[in-house]
Amino acid sequence: MKSFAFVFPGQGSQSVGMLDGWGDHPVVAQTLQEASDALGEDVGLLIKEGPKEALALTTNTQPVMLVAGVVAWRVWRAEGGAAPVAVAGHSLGEYSALVAAGVLTLAQAAPLVRLRAAAMQEAVPVGTGAMAAILGMEASKVIAGCAEALASFGPGTVEVVEAVNFNDPIQTVIAGTKAGVDKACEVLKAAGAKRALPLPVSAPFHSSLMKPAAEKLRMALAEVALATPQIPVVNNVDVVVQQDADAIREALYRQAFGPVRWVECVHALKGRGVTHIIECGPGKVLAGLTKRIDPELVGAALFDSATLAETRELLA
Repeated sequence: MKSFAFVFPGQGSQSVGMLDGWGDHPVVAQTLQEASDALGEDVGLLIKEGPKEALALTTNTQPVMLVAGVVAWRVWRAEGGAAPVAVAGHSLGEYSALVAAGVLTLAQAAPLVRLRAAAMQEAVPVGTGAMAAILGMEASKVIAGCAEALASFGPGTVEVVEAVNFNDPIQTVIAGTKAGVDKACEVLKAAGAKRALPLPVSAPFHSSLMKPAAEKLRMALAEVALATPQIPVVNNVDVVVQQDADAIREALYRQAFGPVRWVECVHALKGRGVTHIIECGPGKVLAGLTKRIDPELVGAALFDSATLAETRELLA
């Protein structure tokens, strides 16, 4: 079998009916029941029927994406799929990766991500924060453009804009206050960025404005018992593999207000001998990023019965 890693997507890949492609696989019903019991609501109904607007609320998106990633992972293993060399997750996807690695149970992770989502939403009033994807520009130039935009507000400004998701070599997401992000978009387009796309999100995720949310998360994490990883997890705030429970907690805390270093995560997986990176959960966003980060790597997606068969064939 080829050397492969599983990676788990974050917010943005959710859709109504995203688990329908698994049919009536018993693992799906069992996983949905576990999540529903942990959250005290019918998660399966929310995923199956939506509506789309409810699914797009951060406090719902984070738990449903966690569950969808865990479903794909569990079906793969239930059908005799081998364990990957390593796992990683983009932003929120790291919680799915930790469940796959046995660090957290789904019953522990679901309330944690809901608390994380609610705290992030509360940290910055809706409409005062923003995010934008900067396309067609190297990350170093995006960082410099953010600094230039901030400087334009003068010393002691309350505006914030930072590079927060390093998604591929020429796609970086910025986040901060609305005025800060708007100014940075203007500066970056003038400096040669192909596009600056405002993102339809409700908070400036992974920016320093999320520090209050991270403090709430830190308190919750302190109460959760973490097991030793059974599979190496490359975290996205430090791009390292941690074994120690306190170090894993600390990384999850800092991840809430620190950048997602996805380009480096993919390089780190390749450094472990991985040749195939399989996106485990809805969508194909990470599979696309894999190919743009390193054309030598094979990126594929696992999100229903058909892609399960394709993945098995690809890795054989």
